[in-house]
Amino acid sequence: MTEKVGFLGKPGTRERAKTPSVVKRLNAEVLARVERVKLVALDVDGVMTDGRLFYHDDGTESKAFDVRDGHGTKMLKQAGIETVLISGRSCPLVDKRAADLGINEVIQGVRDKVPILEGILSQRGLKFDEAAFVGDDVVDLTVMNRVGLAVAVADASEYLFDVAHYVTLAPGGRGAVRELAELILGAQRLWNKVADSYFG
Repeated sequence: MTEKVGFLGKPGTRERAKTPSVVKRLNAEVLARVERVKLVALDVDGVMTDGRLFYHDDGTESKAFDVRDGHGTKMLKQAGIETVLISGRSCPLVDKRAADLGINEVIQGVRDKVPILEGILSQRGLKFDEAAFVGDDVVDLTVMNRVGLAVAVADASEYLFDVAHYVTLAPGGRGAVRELAELILGAQRLWNKVADSYFG
């Protein structure tokens, strides 16, 4: 059975560390999975947000996105790793947030995420074992069972913990995506590539 790990690769720990230490403390199987990732697929509600919806008097809704998570997707892009969004709900705000972050592939209003991700990967010549998926609820179980790196956010449904290869310490919408981004960049030794994009 695959070990479930937190930020340091130690189940249950709340200690924080710099990314190199995180990578060193991952078990070998999880580390190998992280090293293969070439595309990251994210659920939206409960992953990019904390899952809450705000309804306003004019009938519109709003969500809160964490800037750290957004920056995490930008760092992945700078390192050559694409992020895509696949959501069961549909909301114009998601398209706007994706555009702000430079995320080009956004699929909303889908029940079965497996064929959607399969199509995305096929278009890029990638396989499921080269993809990571981050989920928070039982609707994500089928796609998490297919990808090379299945990630559950800290406050996900407990059912996801049985299939997740990595469980973040940060909850959904509060840094979980950033945590994964740093993990991938560290494991694949891509920090210098990201730094070069900032400082030349």
